[in-house]
Amino acid sequence: MEFRALAPFYPEYVFLFASREELSITDTSSVEKYFSENKIDYCFNCAAYTAVDKAETEKDLAFESNGAAVGNLAAVCKKYNALLIHISTDYVFNGQATSPYKETDTTDPVNAYGASKLLGEQEAVKNNEVTVIIRTSWVYSSFGKNFVKTMLRLMSEKESISVVNDQFGCPTYAADLAAAMMAIIQNENIPAGIYNYSNKGMINWYQFAVAIKEISDSNCLVNPVPSSQYPTPAKRPNYSVMDTSKIQQIFNVDIPAWRDSLEKCISILKS
Repeated sequence: MEFRALAPFYPEYVFLFASREELSITDTSSVEKYFSENKIDYCFNCAAYTAVDKAETEKDLAFESNGAAVGNLAAVCKKYNALLIHISTDYVFNGQATSPYKETDTTDPVNAYGASKLLGEQEAVKNNEVTVIIRTSWVYSSFGKNFVKTMLRLMSEKESISVVNDQFGCPTYAADLAAAMMAIIQNENIPAGIYNYSNKGMINWYQFAVAIKEISDSNCLVNPVPSSQYPTPAKRPNYSVMDTSKIQQIFNVDIPAWRDSLEKCISILKS
């Protein structure tokens, strides 16, 4: 949806939008047919199985959608000479680092979702060596279901909520990520490989929730709690801050501070 909002600002491009219902990347024959019928220069793969906790019990589905299907999509992109720009995740790391992760750091996912996304990266590169992979984190938007919209809803319904304060990372406003991807294809030379993208800064989920409360003028009390008080089926990395200097240097991408982007998103939602 963020690309639909951006499209009018790029009249030099013809955008094709395919929902999961219209085109599932797990259906290889449909993907092949779609590419054969449409001239595609750039393929932004935003499709993914993102139910982190459910992935622990739906591993086959997660690995098919996030792993094998990505490899098949990469192969089709290679066949039809389309550049694949694939979205991956900070969850490919184990969260034990103490400084921002670089693209070259060792991957070691701690849950099935992260493992399935790592497989997708590997399959994509195996089948199409010129693939561009963007690892991002804590994505939210004025569209769809996400942490920001969930917090706004809970804050309107409850007097107090509890949010974990020992998992650190950085939010990514999907509109900023979409703009960065459009900035990438403006370049004549697009080096293949992995790039990190998130908004600037480091916070924990509790701090994120407090900022949402402040910006939205909510009276809801936000309580910090350790992860041990909020057990989930899937383990989360405790630290997943990523170094974004590579994408900035190579593509001259401007990355806003996380709070500035959060204010923009909440302003859109309130209007």
